[in-house]
Amino acid sequence: MGTGRGTGKCLYMIGGPMGVGKTAACRQLQQMLDRSVFLDGDWCWDAHPFQVTEETREMVLENIAFLLNRFLRCTAYDHVIFCWVLHRREIWADLFRRLTEPYTLRAVALVCTSETLRTRLEGDIRAGVREPDVVNRSLVYLPLYSTLDVRRLDVTELTPRETAAHILAATEKEREP
Repeated sequence: MGTGRGTGKCLYMIGGPMGVGKTAACRQLQQMLDRSVFLDGDWCWDAHPFQVTEETREMVLENIAFLLNRFLRCTAYDHVIFCWVLHRREIWADLFRRLTEPYTLRAVALVCTSETLRTRLEGDIRAGVREPDVVNRSLVYLPLYSTLDVRRLDVTELTPRETAAHILAATEKEREP
């Protein structure tokens, strides 16, 4: 993946399968970064019934790009944090193509063992947060992250706060000359 168009604005793009802990880690990252704003891609496609069609795919990409561009343009924020499943290279490329505001990219894919992913998802199902069909879909997505050209972070043994700290540490190294 490219590094975006450099500026003082930093765009954190956090991908990973459903249930890996993206939202929880991004909420922690938001607390660690002053002047930050957080967008979960799921918020741009929260419909009932959930329908995946060409029209709804295009709509969600337009929604996400619009909000990211507005956040990147806004002088109140230095850090824009975005998470979504982002399991295919084409999705990353499509989003990058739609971003018109300058930014420095910090991209990470969160992964974990299939056992850990299953356990986390089953806990969410018991809590009524997810539907049972998510387990198989998420497990199918998990190996796709190894094909992406982004840093992968294994969060099997990490809490959301530890995950956020690792993201910061990894992306700080990228900033060093």
